[in-house]
Parts: sequence; C-alpha cells; structure tokens
Amino acid sequence: MKNLFTAALVACFALPAAAHDYKLGDIVVTHPMAFETPKSAQVGGGYLSITNTAETADRLLSVSADGFDDVTLHESTTDDMGVARMQPVEGIDLPAGETVMLKPGGLHVMFMGLNGDPFEIGEKIPATLTFEKAGTLDVTFNVESRRAAHGDEMDHSHHDMKD
Repeated sequence: MKNLFTAALVACFALPAAAHDYKLGDIVVTHPMAFETPKSAQVGGGYLSITNTAETADRLLSVSADGFDDVTLHESTTDDMGVARMQPVEGIDLPAGETVMLKPGGLHVMFMGLNGDPFEIGEKIPATLTFEKAGTLDVTFNVESRRAAHGDEMDHSHHDMKD
C-alpha cells in the first residue's frame, strides 16, 4: 500500500507544472506556451492547440497581448525547393469536430517587439484569443525550455481544463 501511495505521489509530481487548458463554449484551447528566446531576439513564437467540439466551424481571428509592438497569427511553409517562409495569416479556420495545432514549423502566434526583454523560462504571458463565433478567451502562454521539449512537445492530453 505504501509503494502504491509513493508511486501515485511521484506520478503527480511528474506532470509538467506548466499544464493548463481553457474552455470557451465548444472551443478547447490546450497548453498555450512559448519557448525561451535569446537576449537579442525581437520576436517570439507562441504555440497551442485548439479543438472545436461544435457541429459548426469557427475561426481564430486574432491574438492580443499587452507589452508587444504587435501580436499576429503566422504560418511557416517550405516550398518545393526547400526554402522556408513565414507569413502572416488573416485568421485560422477551426473546422467542426477537429483540432488545429499551432506549432513550430506551421501555424503559430508571433509576439513582435521584444525590444531587449527576452522570453525567460517560467515567465507567463497573458493574452486574449478572439474567435469569430465563440468570442474572446483569456489565456496564459507559459514560457518553457526549448531543451526540455521532447518528441511531440504539443502532446498535452494529460492537462486539466479551466473554464
């Protein structure tokens, strides 16, 4: 019995402290996060997943956060010649019953104008997501270590949900 208790206690502490999910109606936002940036960085990326459990599509229109020159939605693509490009997008479609991942190398949030204030591990970045149908949702992007990221850094199926 004591070993079972110890195992359960260890399992609880093994979960990342950064785990956090949010819900707004039929929209579930899973683990908003960003990686730490070098001191010279002028931009930082934000990542999360959005699940639309509704029977109708929605759209992420924008992300806003105080203290930045601009916060925009971006997409990274690689052409057939292997050239990577990053460009802003007007919004992100959220098909009914599907999950859309914002992750490195694809769709993501760009926090612009760090101006000598890099993202540091443990920092929290309050932001507001605006959806076409669901409305607005306040979330917090946790800054995490790029070195600690493993395999699928966006696998957050074990996280708790906050309304």
